This record gives sequence, C-alpha cells and structure tokens, in this order.
Amino acid sequence: MAENFKKSYRFAFLSSLYITIILTLVMSVFLYAQSVINPKYIIGFVLVCYIVSFSIIQYRVERFIYRRVRKIYDDIEMLEADAIEDTPVTTDMRTLIKEVEKFAQQRKTEIETLKIREDYRKEFMGNVSHELKTPLFTVQGYILTLLDGAMDDPAILDKYLNRANKGVERLIYIVNDLDMITKLEVGDLNLNYTNFDIVELVQSVFDLFEMKAAKKNIALTFDMNYSEPILVHADRERIQQVLSNLVVNSIKYGKEDGTTEVSVEDLIRNKAIVRVTDNGEGIAQAHIPRLFERFYRVDKSGSRKEGGSGLGLAIVKHIIEAHHERIYVESDYRVGSEFSFTLEKVKKFPVVDVSTKTT
Repeated sequence: MAENFKKSYRFAFLSSLYITIILTLVMSVFLYAQSVINPKYIIGFVLVCYIVSFSIIQYRVERFIYRRVRKIYDDIEMLEADAIEDTPVTTDMRTLIKEVEKFAQQRKTEIETLKIREDYRKEFMGNVSHELKTPLFTVQGYILTLLDGAMDDPAILDKYLNRANKGVERLIYIVNDLDMITKLEVGDLNLNYTNFDIVELVQSVFDLFEMKAAKKNIALTFDMNYSEPILVHADRERIQQVLSNLVVNSIKYGKEDGTTEVSVEDLIRNKAIVRVTDNGEGIAQAHIPRLFERFYRVDKSGSRKEGGSGLGLAIVKHIIEAHHERIYVESDYRVGSEFSFTLEKVKKFPVVDVSTKTT
C-alpha cells in the first residue's frame, strides 16, 4: 500500500490542552499556598507544559497508534487493493471509523448480491436439468421399449418412433432457446433494422396461430380497423418472435371462447406501443416481478403440459431491451393480462406535389 501518512493533530491538541489546564490549576494553587504567585511563572509554565505535552503525545500517536492503524489499512487492502491503495493513512479515529464502516457496508452488499446470484444459479441449474430430463427420459423410455422387442410390431414401432421424435424436437427447441437467450444476454446477436408495417406483421402472426386458437375457440382480433399501415423501425424477424411468443402465451393460458386482442397506439411523437390483451387466467401480483426470468413458471404443476421451453418471456424481454425499448405487463388474476412493448415509429414526411409548383 502507499506509505502516505495524513497527520492529524486534533488528538494531541485536545489532550495537551486538558493536561495544561489541569497542571496550571494545580500549579496556581501551589503558588497561592506559598504566597509566591507570579503571572510570568504561570504563563511560562503554560507554554512549556503545552509544548512538551503536545510534542510527546503527537510523537506517541504517530509511532504507536499509527502502526496499529496502518495494520488495519493493510488488512483491508488485502481484500480490496483498488479501493484503499490511494487512501492516505490517518490517525483520526473518526475518519478511520467511517472508512471501515464504508468498507464493511460495501462487503455486506456484495455478499448479499453473491448470495442472490448463487440462489438464482442453483434454481436455474435445477430448472435446466428438469426441462432437459423430461424429454430425455421420454425418448429413452420409447427407445428401450422398442429394443425390448416392441419394434417387431410395425404399428407400435411407427407410433413410438414418432413419439420419440417429438421428444427430440422438444430438446432441440429448448437448446435453441437457450442458445438464443445466451446470445441476447452477451450482446452477440446482431439486429437487422428495417422499416415495416407492424399491423401487417401482427396479421401474419394471427394467420400463423389461427388453427391453434381455433382449438380453444379463441378469437384473434385487432382493437379496431387499421386502414393505414403503421411503420416502425426494428428487426422484423425478432419482433415477429416477440409477437408470436405473446400471442401463443395468450392462447395457452386463455379461456375457452375467449379473445386475444392486439392494439397499436401512439405513445409519444416517435414511439408506438403494441398491446397484447387477453381475458384468460391472469397472473397473481406476486408472480409478476419474476415473470421474465428464465424457466420461471406461474403454474408449477400444470404449465408444462402446455409445452414450451419456459424461456419465451425471457427471450421477449431481451429482444425488446436489445432494441433499447421497454416491455410492460399488467394483469388481474382471473380477469386477464396485458403485455405491451414500445417500438420506434418511422417519421412520416409530407409528400410535396412538385407538378403544381409555378415559377
């Protein structure tokens, strides 16, 4: 550590003052008792006593206390050199206490953060193993059954191979989503910005999942008739992925004979907000803060029967944030949910008819 020593005279000053006052009073009483009081003697005694006391105390502070204070700084420096190495060593106890308290608070915060991250890591690893284990065991079970002799029956062979293939497809789906979210988190995914009509994109997503919605008789609709295109500036493929995830979620957790409604509204001059609203199960408020975490599921028991990797909303959040935009969620349990996100609008410039201009 740096050997810079910031001297402090406060302790020596006050201690010398107290000693001088007490000894002066004692000296005055003694001289008064001897009837030889002389102001010159008292003033001289005060000066000599103060100077000697100050010098001795300051010397002892610097030689004795300083060594112990420096040891404290050295111990702190071993834990975090960057924060302490340029700090001058001082014998001022108040400054030292503040330094140590500040250091202790920083370490406490770091430890709490590390504990949270460790809990999150354990939960994440448990979720990953569970998500991968289920399809793996499914595929293994079908293959082992076939190897035990079931492959001799053509009907069973065909059925079990198809089921095993679905398990493999689910594994690929999970791995692809994991790869996608990893790239998003490390900023390794390039966005291809283009101008496109968000209304047309929503309609294409509706067409894509029309049959899936029809199985639960859920209507996919706009909130109004959009007669003119609404141009936005973003990565079309990624925004389609966002809309697909949100629409699929609304279908999965929507009520029979329900609706999934999409609206596109002006937020501010250069921003549009896209809202995906359903009248499904809704989400309890306790779950909303963790809704965009990887593998977090609101319904722990029955949600996996709906399929999916458990990464959909996490991917949605990362894609929107990669566009430097915001995503919001509002939900009432047993009433419905609304997911909304912002996008940059394309500025419209007035078209000038140059053929009517005159010179």
